[in-house]
Amino acid sequence: MKMNRRSFVKACGFMAGYAVLGLNVTKEAVAAAMDFVAQRQKSVYDADANPAVYKLRKSQDNPMVKKIYDHKDGFLHDGPCGHESHHLLHTHYVDRSKKLDALKAKGIELAL
Repeated sequence: MKMNRRSFVKACGFMAGYAVLGLNVTKEAVAAAMDFVAQRQKSVYDADANPAVYKLRKSQDNPMVKKIYDHKDGFLHDGPCGHESHHLLHTHYVDRSKKLDALKAKGIELAL
């Protein structure tokens, strides 16, 4: 099919129209999604700010946390970045495969 200038311009006009229409539909879909996200975010923040739902919003206001980090007799008296906290947060790998193989050799079935 041979295309002259007039049919080429007409085809380009149709393609541009469909592109604009597609962009408008996409823009409306994104706007609707962002509106939903904004409503969800507002409801979550409103629920967090409600004292009937959450009496303690900040961990530093929690009496249990205050007692744990108490400088006189708290379990973690040296603070959240102290030696004991560091020790409790970090784990160490212990190879227990030999003990597991010994139990399997005795005929003990383990549900792992």
